[in-house]
Amino acid sequence: MGPLPFSGTVRLVTAAAIFDLDRTLITGASGAVYSDAMRAAGVTSRALPGEKALFEIFNRVGETLPSMALARQAAALSRGRKRADVRAAAKVAAKQLRDMVPPYALKVIEEHRAAGRKLVIATTTPYDLVKPLADLLKFDDLVATRYGVSKDGTYDGTIDGPFVWNSGKLEAVREWAGQNDVDLGESYAYSDSVFDVPLLSAVAFPHAVNPDPRLAVVAAARRWPVLHFDLPKGVAKVPVVNMELQKLLLELARPQFIPFAKFDIEGTENIPADGPAIICGNHRSYFDIFAMAVTVARAGRPVRALGKKEVFDAPIIGQLATALGGIRVERGTGSDEPLMAAADALLAGEVVAIMPEGTIPRGPAFFDPALKGRWGAARLAILTKAPVVPVGLWGTEKVWPRSSRLPNLLNVVNPPLVRIRVGEPFKIGGKTPAPATKKIMTAISGLLPAEARMTRVPSETELRLTYPPGYKGDPEKETARRPGTD
Repeated sequence: MGPLPFSGTVRLVTAAAIFDLDRTLITGASGAVYSDAMRAAGVTSRALPGEKALFEIFNRVGETLPSMALARQAAALSRGRKRADVRAAAKVAAKQLRDMVPPYALKVIEEHRAAGRKLVIATTTPYDLVKPLADLLKFDDLVATRYGVSKDGTYDGTIDGPFVWNSGKLEAVREWAGQNDVDLGESYAYSDSVFDVPLLSAVAFPHAVNPDPRLAVVAAARRWPVLHFDLPKGVAKVPVVNMELQKLLLELARPQFIPFAKFDIEGTENIPADGPAIICGNHRSYFDIFAMAVTVARAGRPVRALGKKEVFDAPIIGQLATALGGIRVERGTGSDEPLMAAADALLAGEVVAIMPEGTIPRGPAFFDPALKGRWGAARLAILTKAPVVPVGLWGTEKVWPRSSRLPNLLNVVNPPLVRIRVGEPFKIGGKTPAPATKKIMTAISGLLPAEARMTRVPSETELRLTYPPGYKGDPEKETARRPGTD
């Protein structure tokens, strides 16, 4: 006799992605937004003494024991307030808080949604305040501190159930998981606070997001991933000051710190102060990246630059390139991964820098007045509709010729002149990358000095300077290897 048929109910256990609210799912603290909305709605009449300072401390260092003690006492302070009025104010606040969700958080949310995981907010903030935001973001559920409600619809000054903080948050999440057939052993959690270590430790995939100093130490010891939802994955921030590493380094990207080159820069006002932009420059030297950094630093915006995989594979330099927001490119693989990473950055409102030529032209090709580019920049502009900002670089090869392994750092008495011109942004129309690439390269060429557009025969000395050290290739084939079809 075979096995008897199973007649019971099959329970499908699933996974969840659990997000803390303040300084994790949103940038900064929600308290200030809720406080303003409550006063505007007439729920409260004035701000509490020291409220502004408290929110500022929270924004900078995260949760503290005193701030959580006050949060626990907030239930008593709410006694007598109408629940309906609080919910109405919360709906108004939700729209503002939605704008505080950083771009890369939205991407992570969509990835979890696509994978079929339940999306949950777990927060100490009262349920009635956060529920409209959870609905606006289309989360599946909300685990939050609940206030007791009297029969007349006003809060009674008590907390109904666990205070959702520290071990209380883990208790509440475990209860929710049991009720919803969710396996925490297959789930993800995201938080900024060391007080959420119990919850982070209970899931399979913990993530420290914008971690406070103590959580940063725990995350490092336990090898938990550290994320910043306002930056691409892998980009570093300086602890405590919470500043992107590249922004800090941009302060050093000034001509006075590069005495072996003189700079003549015009047009930096054409780099948009905000929103997406694709900066495209010609490629003449290894020094181009420094010239671009000095130029973009004047706009004060960090840049995501595409670079060869060899740079990212190099010890120390590779990790630094990733930490600064570089996008790894493996040429010849046909992978669209770098393109999509750049597209994600643009859709998040960032600036992406590309040198369409892909590599520094060698030999006779270096002196060809007709610039040729790969199609990547054009494809990116067509895909994202982001404006292209052309940049013309000239003289960088005098500072660091292709034939040298290092720039001439000692030439401070009579340093070469580097001329940089930034053109006006323009949009790419159509859907075909070939004509769009030609338009981009023509715009770059128009920013170069007149001599760049003149045909001439270079000397043997000039040609030798365009070849990398130990070059053994065929100079006659250098023109044929130039980009234009990928």
